[in-house]
Amino acid sequence: MNIVVLVKQVPDTNSERRLTDSDHTLDRASADVVLDEINERAVEEALRLQEAHGGEVTVVTMGPDSATDALRKALSMGADKAVHLSDAALHGSDAVQTARALAKVIGTVEGVDLVLAGNEATDGRMGALPAMVAEVLGLPALTHARKVEIDGTTVRVERETDEGVAFVEASLPAVVSVGEKINEPRYPSFKGIMAAKKKPVATLGLADAGIDAAEVGLANATTTVLEVAPKPPRSGGQKIEDAGDGGVRIAEFLVAQKLI
Repeated sequence: MNIVVLVKQVPDTNSERRLTDSDHTLDRASADVVLDEINERAVEEALRLQEAHGGEVTVVTMGPDSATDALRKALSMGADKAVHLSDAALHGSDAVQTARALAKVIGTVEGVDLVLAGNEATDGRMGALPAMVAEVLGLPALTHARKVEIDGTTVRVERETDEGVAFVEASLPAVVSVGEKINEPRYPSFKGIMAAKKKPVATLGLADAGIDAAEVGLANATTTVLEVAPKPPRSGGQKIEDAGDGGVRIAEFLVAQKLI
């Protein structure tokens, strides 16, 4: 079984994140960057499926040169090889353009049986990209999986919802996005970290992936950010002194805030 895992390098949630003043895109120099945690879970699930069914795990990312570090993290966990789509013309691409570009890159990997991804990245939190990639590829999309099983040419998924647990399945090849409850990702061993340095990472430009420059980039994006402003500082809370009527005053405050 040949599995592709879509991964993304994102700003560390513990670091300050902001947009640039020039074009309102992410200021990557202002924050520490890491492999997104949900992608680690997707890689872990791919490795578990590989251990059960054999085959190869390829990690794929789209991003600047620094995104190679995220690929190396996935390779140190045990993935076999990586593909990095990196081109200056990709700067500012929106979700639609990203989905189309990633679909092109997936097309360069031979014999793909399954595409795994996290359900949403911590920087954008759109939660739509895996389904968009599936639409472009013409494959079934099984989203928000908390459990994935392969039976021959069928993939089965447990999906947790507010109403309960749904059981869905599709024929391979397919695209599956995983949620936080899917697993606990392994820590790369020293041996894995050293081995990752020798594993192949193919770097593709737009031409290599068959992508037209007019299909990507900020100037061709389907969405535009017109204005940004920093998050306002947190204001002080309201303190209620209990003079025998504290409970009533708290209730009145909650009613005023339409919380009760």
